Amino acid sequence: MRERRCIGLTARRGCGPGEGLTAGLLAGFFIALLTGLLTALLTALMTAPARAQDALPPAVQEALRAAALPPDALAAVALPLRHWARPWQHQAQRPMQPGSAMKLVTSVVALDRLGPNHRGFTELRSAAPLLGGTLLGGTLQGDLVLKGGGDVELGAPQLWALLVALQQAGVRHIAGDLLLDRTRYSPARIDIGLPAFDEAPESAYNVIPDALMVAGNLLTLQLRATDSGVLAATVPPIEGLEFDSRMRLVDARCQDWDEHWQAAQVDSSAGHTRITLNGAFPQGCTESVALQLIDRNDLTERLFRSLWQGLGGSWAGRTREGEAPAGSRLLAHHSGRPWGELLRHQNKTSDNAWTRLLYLELGVPDMASQPGVATRELAARSVRRWLAEHAIDDTGFVTDNGSGLSRSERISPWQLARLLQQAFKGRHAAELLMSLPTAGVDGTLRSRLKDSPATGWARLKTGTLKNVVALAGYVNDGDGKPWAVAIMINHEGASRGRPVLDAWVDHIARHGPHPAPSGVGPQGESP
Repeated sequence: MRERRCIGLTARRGCGPGEGLTAGLLAGFFIALLTGLLTALLTALMTAPARAQDALPPAVQEALRAAALPPDALAAVALPLRHWARPWQHQAQRPMQPGSAMKLVTSVVALDRLGPNHRGFTELRSAAPLLGGTLLGGTLQGDLVLKGGGDVELGAPQLWALLVALQQAGVRHIAGDLLLDRTRYSPARIDIGLPAFDEAPESAYNVIPDALMVAGNLLTLQLRATDSGVLAATVPPIEGLEFDSRMRLVDARCQDWDEHWQAAQVDSSAGHTRITLNGAFPQGCTESVALQLIDRNDLTERLFRSLWQGLGGSWAGRTREGEAPAGSRLLAHHSGRPWGELLRHQNKTSDNAWTRLLYLELGVPDMASQPGVATRELAARSVRRWLAEHAIDDTGFVTDNGSGLSRSERISPWQLARLLQQAFKGRHAAELLMSLPTAGVDGTLRSRLKDSPATGWARLKTGTLKNVVALAGYVNDGDGKPWAVAIMINHEGASRGRPVLDAWVDHIARHGPHPAPSGVGPQGESP
């Protein structure tokens, strides 16, 4: 007779065929249930907001004293990733101005919502007939539409390539106007009537984007010091622009040219523009600079005309804004690089205009279903939906343009670290990590934390405003275990606080976020 074996509860009183199997299934069910409950409990403990404040590491306290900053100006949190550990926090629930660390929110949500292969585009379209259209050239009997699709890299080379494609389509002469279609976003021109963020409106970081970013809405100049002064010229050459340089020569480093820059004067009349350059420029230097000096429509018209004439084309019209007419046909198309690649530039250099445009892209999918609502508002709703879907409380969270170049944006370190925690286990973690500055190596962190074990390992987004410094991203501790971290200082003297942030990151890289064991100094050596 075959021996029957029983397990579990039925073993003590005998069992019939199948009863042992039932008991085994029940036991397995209870084990799985307990495992699930334990996992949920541990996850809750690791992600729930801590109530008590943890002590600041000694190195951070010392750095605060050296910077003459009070401890309550600092808020920070460290959350474990892929391992069990107690979170560390100091005022972690406090909504703070994050500066450019807010770019992490836009990046994470855009990667998830739009995907890393999301691309901008630019099109040349027309509803006008083409007479005599051959490869030898014909006349477009009407307007040519330059339609923007959020292509942040639409520079002179890309525009030139579009015009070459236009000629390949048989167009040599344009009888109508150049119609600039920026209607991908609503309103099409957010910049109109908006005051400058600060006293440097010509700086590239102050560009307010739209869907048609020809040359980034910036005029590229080559400034060259000579024995008698400073010469300026556009790159590429653009007709109708004249420069009057009143810049002095000074003994300074070439890379510090902008520290001596003063606002330029721009005078336009009868199709001619005169730009007077002021301030000073380093001796013996040549620098290529991109500045917001002339109106974006004027810049587009001048660049288009110069490139088109250089290709042998003719155009007698003018430039105006409007939407492509219904039924217009595509004549030429340019696709931008995928945002999975563009994020590397955006976050490592902290490009505000690119981030603001990507933020607007978050609102585009909802424009058709919610007409009349500004694209920026739709983007804000998309971000809040993402936070809710990932169980991140948005209390105190304020988003404006998604770049951090704002006086109203707020996020707590806890919210930012939770977002990073979710992104770390998400499908696009690799693209996000690739885009972040690496401590001591590149981007806005290339000169920081060079003597720390964080060098080459920590990937952190910086944030800087007049009263803000911040760091947020990922740091491995001394055992190689990863942490999602966020630290911010909001104070009138915040510019003195970078060593405080670096001391905290260095401490985590050496010991983990909790205070070092007694007898161990701030540099990881016994005193």
